[in-house]
Amino acid sequence: MENLTHTLVGLMLARCGLEKVTPRGAGMLMLAANMPDIDAISWLGGSTTYLEYHRGPTHALLFAPLVALLPMLLVRAKFSLRTWLASLAGVLSHLLIDWTMAYGTPLLLPFSPRRWRLDINNLVDIWVTVILLTALAATLLVQMVNREIGAKGNNGARRGWACAALAGLLLFEGTRWFSHEKAISVMASHLYGNVPAKKITALPGTFNPFLWRGVVEYSAQSRDYILITGVNVSPLSFAPPYDPNAGRRYPVIDPVPEMSNVMRTRPFQVFARFSQLPFWEVVQVEGGTRLSLMDLRFGDPGVLGFGGVTAVVDPAGQVHLR
Repeated sequence: MENLTHTLVGLMLARCGLEKVTPRGAGMLMLAANMPDIDAISWLGGSTTYLEYHRGPTHALLFAPLVALLPMLLVRAKFSLRTWLASLAGVLSHLLIDWTMAYGTPLLLPFSPRRWRLDINNLVDIWVTVILLTALAATLLVQMVNREIGAKGNNGARRGWACAALAGLLLFEGTRWFSHEKAISVMASHLYGNVPAKKITALPGTFNPFLWRGVVEYSAQSRDYILITGVNVSPLSFAPPYDPNAGRRYPVIDPVPEMSNVMRTRPFQVFARFSQLPFWEVVQVEGGTRLSLMDLRFGDPGVLGFGGVTAVVDPAGQVHLR
């Protein structure tokens, strides 16, 4: 997720008691909760380099113990097992949160390049932010009231709200996971073109935690198709029933020779390795053939989403990246 969420989770971990392991413990936990994103420095090499190296080894479980040392050095913490374990908890919170997203996290590097993903959160999730900011605001309110009435300390309320925020976050993510699995089950229980789906993906909506964006891959009449649809699994009675005939259907194009041309370029190679739901678009334009490779996790056909790449191959076979 975005770094505000990681920072707030690190702060809540600190206030639950981990900040006591060392001076400047809260700062260490907030740094640890963001430290895996140190690989974002790859953005200086351009978008292709960023896509290739972001969420690499610093987001892998094997390297988490080493990453946990960096926040300790930054706050000049005296090394101890307790301090290191607290910092490691912050690092692992980052990996756990990133695992819930559709972006994917290579948790098992270097043994496997697979990007693990639960597809239950967006990069910016309004409900996660509300849960964490509510706890922060409530703590500030308690501090103000205590100052007004001259009460001593507020550590109990501070810790209580932090623990409540983390518990609420776990409860919300559990609810979202069950909702996601139900959405998959609902879509899998229907036929598409009179045949079962080959692959079903459910991606989170923006506001409604029970509304999912379905990506259904199926074959019918010797053609492969992609169906982009919505499925609402809200327990409330007014949720509309799932209609497998609704949504937008797109044919999957057959390979064309120009694909080999563009796949010899680094941007297309990097994006092909990153993509989990690849989709090609091929259009004849003035000066040649335009090819776009996108990932349906981040956009619909016709709208080049996050990280998509496009190029024009001229009649001589030369590739012109766009």
